[in-house]
Amino acid sequence: MPTIEYFFSLVSPWTFIGDPILRDIAIRSGAKIEYVPVNLGRVFDASGGLPLAKRSDQRKALRMQELKRWRAYRGIEFNLEPAYFPASDKQAAALVIAAQQVGHDVGELCYAFMRAVWAEEKNIAEPDTIIDITNACGMDGTALLEHASDDTVKTKWDANTDRAIAAGVMGSPFYIIDGDQCYWGQDRLEFVERQLIPS
Repeated sequence: MPTIEYFFSLVSPWTFIGDPILRDIAIRSGAKIEYVPVNLGRVFDASGGLPLAKRSDQRKALRMQELKRWRAYRGIEFNLEPAYFPASDKQAAALVIAAQQVGHDVGELCYAFMRAVWAEEKNIAEPDTIIDITNACGMDGTALLEHASDDTVKTKWDANTDRAIAAGVMGSPFYIIDGDQCYWGQDRLEFVERQLIPS
């Protein structure tokens, strides 16, 4: 079974756009997705990237054009300038890791957090919002948020980010297939599909 290492931030619009497509590719190809939430700030520091607020006006303008293009092309409705962006995804990511540690499949949970930011005008930095989203995914949000404060979760978050940097991850989303082929961005998903499902 092929494996897709999926490095991401829960507040990235590009991750939100590509997530349903990635999961569909995985189902059709029989691939396993390994969800690896990372500290994108540290990834940027290591790779030369910049958070949106520090980018040039030219880059910000092109980003907005590209978001409009990809929103239309992918057929996914979302807000171009959501009320709670940028919001810290640190606590939500910690909960995802906590859920992984107790054996949950976190695919739907991750997408629910992304959708909350980009389509539902919710603040995933707020504990009550995190709990509500987790409960709606059939998990115990209160218990998992408590577990998310455990030192083992922070250690895993740091290890995920160290692993991403060592693997050459530059942004979110970033996919590595079978530890070999690297793809940066949801606009590379067609190439991911070609690798996993050759014509």
